[in-house]
Amino acid sequence: MVKTALITGASGGIGYELAKVFAANNHDLILVARSIDKLQRIQDELTKTHGLQVHVIGCDLSQIDAPQLLFERIQQQQLTVDVLVNNAGFGDYGPFADCDWAKQIALMQLNMGSLTHLIRLCLPPMLERGYGKILNVASTAAFQPGPFMATYYASKSYVMSFTEALAHEIKGTGVTATVLCPGPTRGTGFQARAELGDVDFFKKFKLPAASEVAQFGYAALERNQVVAVHGFFNQLLVFTNRLMPRQLVTNAVGQLQAPPEN
Repeated sequence: MVKTALITGASGGIGYELAKVFAANNHDLILVARSIDKLQRIQDELTKTHGLQVHVIGCDLSQIDAPQLLFERIQQQQLTVDVLVNNAGFGDYGPFADCDWAKQIALMQLNMGSLTHLIRLCLPPMLERGYGKILNVASTAAFQPGPFMATYYASKSYVMSFTEALAHEIKGTGVTATVLCPGPTRGTGFQARAELGDVDFFKKFKLPAASEVAQFGYAALERNQVVAVHGFFNQLLVFTNRLMPRQLVTNAVGQLQAPPEN
């Protein structure tokens, strides 16, 4: 029986690559993003390639009422969400004292609020059916504080902690929860939206492609893995961070992400 995956932030980057992976593995799709034009092009591409059902919904999940409206549209179309992929999210760069507060509110709502609300809406039907999978896309940022991207790092810590707790609560129900933690990734548009500019952090390493991260995340979801950190270097970094004094880790991230001197 063909399962249906709901993927947020599906118009590009890791979300788009996840859509391709799920389609290649015989899943119908419900793709959600702000840009309906991009989604419709992806819909045409994946329908032709795989011959599956691909539904697209334009929705801005940084708005507080968006998850409820999205869920109602899914119900109206009599669609079943077997797999929920919370991929949508963005970051913001700069000293917190100088931040655009409206952008910060949108960041927190999208990265945490809408993710949590969508799970609250989709989880009970999954539990009733005795089957479901939840994949939340966090980041290696979840494992430490992030000066100059303070709310972004904190939001990803929330996503990881929440997913771990949820996975424990639903153990043995037939529903699983996985949190995917990639490091910086090529082809996501993250750096531009976060207004990172020429921060040295993104110049120091060879970054993996979004397609690699998507394949890794799908495999971790299929294994029912709770926390999935992509890449050996990132796994080593996460392990090292746990052994180091918290203040030392914070200082190191702060130096790495400090705005360039004029």
